[in-house]
Amino acid sequence: MKKWYPLIISMVLLAGCTPGFGSDNKVVQKSNNKKETSVVSSYQISDQYYKNIYPYKTSKSRGLVVSNLNTSYDIEEFETGLMRVAQRNYPPDDYLFQEGQYLTSDTITKWLNRKYTANQLKKKGLKEQDNVGLNPVNDGKGSAKQQNEKNPIYLAQILEQDYLTKDSKGNVKLSGVAIGLALNSVYYYQTEKYGSTYDVNIPQKTLDEKGKQIASEVVRRLRNINALKNVPITVGLYKQQSKDSVIPGNYFAYATVPANSTSADDWKNINEKYYLFPSDDAEKAHRDDEKTFENFKTDIEDFFPNYTGCIGRARYSDGQLTDLSIDIPIQFYGQAEVIAFTQYVAGLVVKTFPDYVNLQVSITANNEAKALIVRNSKAKDPTVHIYN
Repeated sequence: MKKWYPLIISMVLLAGCTPGFGSDNKVVQKSNNKKETSVVSSYQISDQYYKNIYPYKTSKSRGLVVSNLNTSYDIEEFETGLMRVAQRNYPPDDYLFQEGQYLTSDTITKWLNRKYTANQLKKKGLKEQDNVGLNPVNDGKGSAKQQNEKNPIYLAQILEQDYLTKDSKGNVKLSGVAIGLALNSVYYYQTEKYGSTYDVNIPQKTLDEKGKQIASEVVRRLRNINALKNVPITVGLYKQQSKDSVIPGNYFAYATVPANSTSADDWKNINEKYYLFPSDDAEKAHRDDEKTFENFKTDIEDFFPNYTGCIGRARYSDGQLTDLSIDIPIQFYGQAEVIAFTQYVAGLVVKTFPDYVNLQVSITANNEAKALIVRNSKAKDPTVHIYN
């Protein structure tokens, strides 16, 4: 059984003040030259999220995004971060979200390959039209180690998101596309099938250069798809972290390609970055916030003997702390302790952290969820969820 305790923001009130398209309504969408009647939900969690069309259409590359990404943190941020990039051109008040319907798993998989030499194509029994890999060719010159060091794989994954608009007659059409390109900050490779794994660090300058080159080719190819010939395309470049990272990477640049254009050259920088609390990097870059987090930890230690520490993952946008996710593992010896601890932490969250920060606190015991505390930015009180 789940219980919601009343530090809670009323979901009824939240629903009443969310922006959107009004009450549930039917819309008409063309698909493969056929008209389909769908429904747009009236409920929207917040103005940071898009409304969806139902029945829900899953991506044509469903499940592929988890491959080639190093951590669960990168898998989540690669997708949600692209939504934030899309909002710069496709506001949630005016656009509906739909998973990518044009790039299939097969297409993306082929694009993620290396480019082949003529001899390699022949050996693989492939034709020139199959030579569509966006990663650099390994020409076979030098040792396997030298080849991989010279020509690392830059592009790890591709993600498509579609953005739709609705006219006054209820007709829905594709009005924008967002493409995420996940790039390796560290390239891992093996010289033998079951041999040791080596790694190559790829500098940010190289990622920026190679990412923009790849983006230009991706846009050119997208324009060959009939449905994407005359819609704006937003491309975001994502830098994924190493396999041992406990924080996600970030989008560092994006370009908006106008309808009918193939030029991805109007690039803008994105100033976002994640930090781990506590850490030397966080202390150097954001000393005051790191100190606030340390005080939060100390306040918990002073009141609960079973507390073993906590970590925070903080997202900064343009140098401002915007999101903070805190994990607190602790040993409990009864439900009364869970309730007491959760109430104390919820009150401490309100007292300690500024209200412009989106906060989430996960309390666990033996890897089992015990409580969840959420406070959205500008909210007075947090929402508290205790699991039984």
